[in-house]
Amino acid sequence: MPRYKPRNMTKKSVQALLEDIRLVSEQNYEIVEAVRTLVKKTIETTSEEVKYGGILFTTGVKFGGVFAHKAHVTVEFGNGAKINDPFGFLEGTGKGRRHIKLTTTTQIKDKKLAQYLSLALQVSKHDDA
Repeated sequence: MPRYKPRNMTKKSVQALLEDIRLVSEQNYEIVEAVRTLVKKTIETTSEEVKYGGILFTTGVKFGGVFAHKAHVTVEFGNGAKINDPFGFLEGTGKGRRHIKLTTTTQIKDKKLAQYLSLALQVSKHDDA
């Protein structure tokens, strides 16, 4: 008799993660939900998956994710270092990943997240080709 749980039973659902985020910080929950709404509005046929403690976005290729931290939310791009950063809002110095830090929902528009989502998808598709 196996002593492990099947993989699909141990995987946290997006809804369960959102509930956990809301318990910790209503503000971060609102930011995460606003980011999710923007992703769905900006990029067609996007699917979500809970991984690495956040919600990853995929549309044929993985292009980013949203992660709630104690005092902020980050939108992270796995190929962010390949994005030509026209607005100067990307943070990070690693080999590949870059992120945008958000502390309010208004920063989603102020930091031009919709444009970064499109750029992240472009570089991820190019990298996957």
